[in-house]
This record gives sequence, C-alpha cells and structure tokens, in this order.
Amino acid sequence: MIGKEYDGAKPNKRLGQNFLIDDDVLDAITEAAGIKKGDVVVEIGPGHGELTQKLLARKPARIIAIEKDGSLAQRLVGSLAKQNKNLEIIEGDALDIIENCKLKIENSTNYKLVGNIPYYITGYLMRILGELKRKPSVIVLTMQREVAERIAAKPGKMNLLSASVQIWGQPEIQMFIGRHSFNPAPKVDSAIIKITPNQKLVTNNDPYYKVIKIIFKQPRKTVLNNLKDAVKNGLLGPSALLLLSEKHSKLINKRPQDLKIADLKALGLYFGGQN
Repeated sequence: MIGKEYDGAKPNKRLGQNFLIDDDVLDAITEAAGIKKGDVVVEIGPGHGELTQKLLARKPARIIAIEKDGSLAQRLVGSLAKQNKNLEIIEGDALDIIENCKLKIENSTNYKLVGNIPYYITGYLMRILGELKRKPSVIVLTMQREVAERIAAKPGKMNLLSASVQIWGQPEIQMFIGRHSFNPAPKVDSAIIKITPNQKLVTNNDPYYKVIKIIFKQPRKTVLNNLKDAVKNGLLGPSALLLLSEKHSKLINKRPQDLKIADLKALGLYFGGQN
C-alpha cells in the first residue's frame, strides 16, 4: 500500500532525499528490527515521519530521530514529537552524531538503529558503525540494492565492502524495493538490509583492514600476486610473505572474491608488524 507524501513538503535534492511511502515496506522495516516495548530506537533520516509513526505504534521506550534537514526536523518537533513524549527529534548530521557518540543512551542496555538513509552516506556509515565501541543490537537500513548485495555477498562474490562489514556484523537482505515505493522515485532499485553486530571491536587501523584493502585492490589477481605487490610497496615484509606461502599456500592461490572471513582473518595475522 502506497501512502501519501506527508504535509506536502518537497524533497531536498542536495540531501539525497527519497521519501519511503510504502506502508508494506515500512512495516517490513519495523518487523525486521523486532521493535517492541522497552526498546530504545535510533532512526536516521525520519523525513516526514512515515517510518517514525510505525515505530511509535510499537510503543518503544524511546525513539531518537536524527534529521539533517532543518525544516523537516522542525515539522516533526511541532507534530509527532509534540504528541509523543517518548520521541526526541535531533536536528543534525547523523554521521557526526553517531561517530562522536553524541546520543544520550547511556542508561539503556542496548539500542536498535533503523532508517531510510541517503544512499551516498552508506559506505561512510558502515565504517562508523564498525568502529563503534557500543554497537546497536540490530541495524535495519534501506539502501541501494546493488550496495546491499555487495555487503551481503558470500564467498565467490566477496568484495572490499562485504569484507569490511562482515568482520563485525552478519548482514541479511530482507527484501527488495521497487522505485514506486519512494517519492520521488530514485533512479536505482533499493533493498532493506538487516545487520546483526557481533560487538567485535575492529578499528580502521586493524591489520585485518590493511590486508583486505591490499588484496581487493586488484580483485582479478590471485591473493599471492596482490601480496607480492604489497611487498614491493613496503606494506608487507618479505619474511611475512614467506610464512604465508608456507602455511597458507592453497589460500593465497585463490582469488580474493573466493575467500571467507576466516581466511581474511588468517591473512591479517601477518600484517601486524612482521618484517
């Protein structure tokens, strides 16, 4: 069922706004996140409040909605927030607020993150979420279908993005979304993806990230050939490559796309400062 655009507000093209207006899809997001009484929910980009209203209907303890568009934020303050004491509207950049831990959720044991996000922030948001010391218990986002498929890729189709995310969370595509479910309709297809974090802290400086950046730089090459390039560039010591060749000969003769997360972890052990 397709809903109507809330209050006639026009989208801001600069902010990449495509408002999700399909009731069935909105229900699917709240269902995937398992929103229930007592939950603390952080929503990115509430827009006109279509998803926010669905979340409110589940009666969570708190909803913190972060909206970058000032005019939309003020509309929500004057409408939904005025009627619901458990709804807080924060005007600001969700990337900055989440990355710098500006959310006041210290008293909750866990929280859930949902949102119909501007597609251009997806990669950066994934990096921020991966580096959080206190990750959400579940993440449910609407994003570009192609990006969702890359994040959820299995061995045989692994890529830099899937390797970057799957080290800290298990992604599952919940459903694909037609363009007619948005106003205005985007130029690309979309998907709902659910990520269940494992609460593992892996910073961007971790050897794991160093190795995946190296071997996925030229994905058509074998892992071994990518590692040889790393030695030439001073990113990997010759003795570390020799050890890899001795202990993981079968693994390094594969192509990066065929590796499992466990394989990538094994490779990362050799990027911890050995010469």
